[in-house]
Amino acid sequence: MLEKLKNEIELVTRHIEVLAAVARYQPIGIIKLAELLEQPQHRIRYSLRVLENQGFIRASSVGAVVTEQAENLFLHLDDDIEEIIRLFLEMKVHGTGASVVRSTGENQHF
Repeated sequence: MLEKLKNEIELVTRHIEVLAAVARYQPIGIIKLAELLEQPQHRIRYSLRVLENQGFIRASSVGAVVTEQAENLFLHLDDDIEEIIRLFLEMKVHGTGASVVRSTGENQHF
């Protein structure tokens, strides 16, 4: 049930890593990003496409550059992550002590 969420977090982490590298080394192309981040070019290309579609970067004749929207993302990133952590902790608390009725009719506590 949570595997998809875990995969999404890993993907967003990669997108943020790519965005941070673009911000640091801009303008920069796919090949150089792939080398710096030690990722396959197809993954970098996908992340760049997602970031461009969301308005965090724009393409230039010499490579990708960040937009003002990316700067705002980085300004609020720690707070946004803290909010996500808070939501996970709340979910964890609600899951503590949950019980499930087994097909045998008995309760099993976790």
